[in-house]
Amino acid sequence: MTTIDLTTDSFNSAVEDNDILFVDFWAAWCGPCRAFAPTFQSASEKHPDITFGKVDTEAEQQLSAAAGITSIPTLMVFRDQILVFSQPGALNPPQLDQVITAVKGLDMDAVRKTLAEAEQAQ
Repeated sequence: MTTIDLTTDSFNSAVEDNDILFVDFWAAWCGPCRAFAPTFQSASEKHPDITFGKVDTEAEQQLSAAAGITSIPTLMVFRDQILVFSQPGALNPPQLDQVITAVKGLDMDAVRKTLAEAEQAQ
């Protein structure tokens, strides 16, 4: 599967409509972003069961600000509409594969339980 371009208009529906969504926040002028792009694209082709999206932080400044992006590239991962991973910095292929494996292996019932307990504790 190829990556999809995400915008302010399409971001929420992408999170809601996909079981697993990897999002790369990037900019054309960013060297590490350009270096990470082939790794991200390759992973999207190897994992057709995952949706991979890209947000151009220059074109989508409002979305980037709402997502709290302060450094690029930043990778965010949503599973079952829950943000389960967010980290700035370019990953190499083995690191990205490790994140993919970890996200696929998450016990989402346990994640939801932990989130609910954290909310109650506040």
